[in-house]
Amino acid sequence: MKREQLMVPAAEFRSYYGRPVIKEPVWGVPDVPGYLFLGGLAGASSPLAAAAELTGRAELALAAKTAAAGAIGLSVVALVHDLGRPARFHHMLRVFKPTSPMSVGSWLLSAYGPAAGAAAASAITGLLPGLGRVATVAAAVTGPAVAAYTAALLSDTAVPAWHEAHRELPYLFVSSAATAAGGLGLVLVRPEQAQPARNLAMVGAAAELTAKSLLLQRLGEVAEPYQSGRAGRLMEAAEILTAGGLAAAAVGGRTRLVAAMAGAALVASSALTRFGIFYAGRASANDPKYTIRPQKERGKPAP
Repeated sequence: MKREQLMVPAAEFRSYYGRPVIKEPVWGVPDVPGYLFLGGLAGASSPLAAAAELTGRAELALAAKTAAAGAIGLSVVALVHDLGRPARFHHMLRVFKPTSPMSVGSWLLSAYGPAAGAAAASAITGLLPGLGRVATVAAAVTGPAVAAYTAALLSDTAVPAWHEAHRELPYLFVSSAATAAGGLGLVLVRPEQAQPARNLAMVGAAAELTAKSLLLQRLGEVAEPYQSGRAGRLMEAAEILTAGGLAAAAVGGRTRLVAAMAGAALVASSALTRFGIFYAGRASANDPKYTIRPQKERGKPAP
């Protein structure tokens, strides 16, 4: 039996007056993308600090603990500045809602921040080493969740470039955070102390490049905002820096200057990735086709 031939061409997609279907995110720049980057850097630095302490690398442990405490402090400052009033962060702690990434994230920050701060304070001053070790473990346990939850926060929105990327974003955020933490370790400490940081940076960079590639392949048309405009330029620059930093760390990571240059490239690539993802989300929200077409595709019956 022959199938009926379609006599009417497929309709060209349009929205009312060409206006967006959803509102562009009102989150500010650089506050929110900076918050995404700094939170990831902090969250990945704490496990690195614990690994360094466990393997007897006191210089790297001190640098990673200090980086974690400083980054999470700046991250919270950026978040509160974007919220407008400090009390708004406090208000989010009135309830705990497991289905809300923002609620879970607020409680994670409240648990992780003091632990990271106590670990750094003990390491810097030498006081209360027992409490410092407990805080180091607590920060190392909660740090990965801090690095990952912002991916769930973005994916839980209606912004197409973020929502459609819900499978890859957690892996991308965690690997990007590992890239930044390992890269900063390469910048701050001597090569003979930096082996755990180099390993973390290399694994993170390789995983980050893989996650980006998978994201772009799977999203199809919705991947366009990641590849064009301001977001596209940022993501391309980040990819170049990630690949270059990975190669430099692998080949010349035991030389002080090369290791520092590789680390700086990897930290910059992580920051550019977060800004690129943020701008891609804005671009996808402004173009209605990225909202409607994926919904229509999901609504089609299976062949």
